[in-house]
Amino acid sequence: MNGELPSLDLAVATHRPEGIRRVAKMILPPADGITYVVSWQDHQDAPVPPELAARLDVKIFRFDGVGQSNNRNNAVAHCRAEIILHSDDDIIYLKEGLEGLRLIFKENPSVDVATFISRHGDMTRFPQREVKLTERFPKGYSVACFEIAFRGRIKERILCCPELGLGSRKLHGGEDEMFLYSAIKRGLDCRFFPLMICEHPHDSTGTKGTVTAENIMAFGCLIALTYPWSSPLRLPLKAWRLWRSGRSPLVKGLWLLLRGALMAPGVLRRNHDSLW
Repeated sequence: MNGELPSLDLAVATHRPEGIRRVAKMILPPADGITYVVSWQDHQDAPVPPELAARLDVKIFRFDGVGQSNNRNNAVAHCRAEIILHSDDDIIYLKEGLEGLRLIFKENPSVDVATFISRHGDMTRFPQREVKLTERFPKGYSVACFEIAFRGRIKERILCCPELGLGSRKLHGGEDEMFLYSAIKRGLDCRFFPLMICEHPHDSTGTKGTVTAENIMAFGCLIALTYPWSSPLRLPLKAWRLWRSGRSPLVKGLWLLLRGALMAPGVLRRNHDSLW
């Protein structure tokens, strides 16, 4: 059956020597049509683990650029498969999930971008059925990069914004949501499918108990970009939710959200290639 499915590249972004060792533990046994394309940032000239070097289905590219979004974009740039799936270096993949993902793209030729389920964070955020994604996401829905797959033919049309994400100057987050939102804004057919493809055992920016000032500013920028007209109401609500959850003092949180929101016009102006 696998030979009939579209090929799949997992675009893995990792950093530091310990990151490449996590990749070695993460990958599944070889499978026809699946390749791991790894962008290795801050590699410190460390050697590739022997178990990775021996795998013909693993391609590793050392990357000297800065920022998580640039690292993801570098991985995608080296992908050659029909389907590309964003990946971190600590994902637990389900063999049947990856096969199901490929089958969905085969059976839905009009779909450009598809999002799926991971066992990560609040599981109630996922819709219960297939949904066409528009600029107004389903209520409560949020997305992580490792839940997003897309066709290789459009990889130059959708990029991660380099001013968002860990390692950027001030806005440490929001790159996953903006990747999907930008694809929708560009008129691509984006859909959610209720298929479990992986598990992410660790916290992310959206699920960890504490957040940094840069995380909160990224929240503010994301709100301003996705809800430009209602953001004056949404920013105080977000500040209140951060305070209620014990993640930030109320006034400080609101101030940081406003700072991030004020950065949004400049971020959009400078990044039309990766946004819209």
